[in-house]
Amino acid sequence: MPGQGRRPTKPIYVELSIRTDLDTLWELTQRPWHHQRWDARFSRIDYLNSPSEQSAQSEQSTRSEHPPESGAEAGTEKGTAEGAEPVRFRYLLGLASGPALTGSGVTTAERRRPDGQRVSALRFASDSGWSPLREGAGYWRYLPSGSKDPAADGTSADGEPHVAFVTGYDYRSWRWPGGAQLDRWLVRPFVGWLTAWSFDRLRLWAERGISPERALWHGLAEVAVRAGAVALAGVVDAAVTGQAVAGVLTAGVVLVFAALVPPSPLTPAARRCRRRPRPGARGRAAARAPRLLTALAPPSDRSAPSTSSTSRKHLSPRRPSRNLGTTTLEQP
Repeated sequence: MPGQGRRPTKPIYVELSIRTDLDTLWELTQRPWHHQRWDARFSRIDYLNSPSEQSAQSEQSTRSEHPPESGAEAGTEKGTAEGAEPVRFRYLLGLASGPALTGSGVTTAERRRPDGQRVSALRFASDSGWSPLREGAGYWRYLPSGSKDPAADGTSADGEPHVAFVTGYDYRSWRWPGGAQLDRWLVRPFVGWLTAWSFDRLRLWAERGISPERALWHGLAEVAVRAGAVALAGVVDAAVTGQAVAGVLTAGVVLVFAALVPPSPLTPAARRCRRRPRPGARGRAAARAPRLLTALAPPSDRSAPSTSSTSRKHLSPRRPSRNLGTTTLEQP
């Protein structure tokens, strides 16, 4: 993708090693009712052209908060099996009946590859003109222990199987004056952080059985405790010294220390993810966009019927540019 300003922007890259088997991670990421729970970039995801998805999605309310058993139901639906046809989808971020960012996309995946890994790819376009992510493309790589791919890490120190979960994606942002600068310095760093935070929330679900909703409450509680400690330190110091300036300075010092304290093992944290490709052949293999993305056509211009009564009826899919190809996602 060409840069939005004079200097090209870097694609977003996130990598995290998760101690689980490949089928379980595939289940939690490829089924939309699981995906929308741990990924903070979406509030709802609906597949539009998968009949089996509609019947399977009705089972969502009966599923437990724990991740599925190893290999359970993995890859039984269209769009997740080997050689599957692309599946169109609709997404929403926000309230179902209030302000929200919405859009459409197309995704496909490969479950069987000679190197032992799995990949999925997508292209998307937003319906909302004020969305900072107007259109883009990306991929997921699943690099299991024992994979022949040089980017795989092997087994963990305790001998448990694990999967290196990698994403790379890029997008076009606002075209109005100043939009590229705002995206470079504010939106893109935040979107990258949000992606990494969501990956760690997925890890807690797969490894510890902590549901995404519970992990969110853990994170909010930890932020509240740290903020309370900062405020308390400032108020106490101001009361003891009788100087408000001293209280502000003390609160600032405590804030720095609070930010440096490692997060709780039960709390999602973006800092646990790798934000740049590894050096050498391992990193280049993980950061390289798969050929699956190059062959993936943009979403159709044809409006598709909604599969959910809560979907936005006034929105219709649109076609992204075709020049969001493989080379746009490779790291410099």
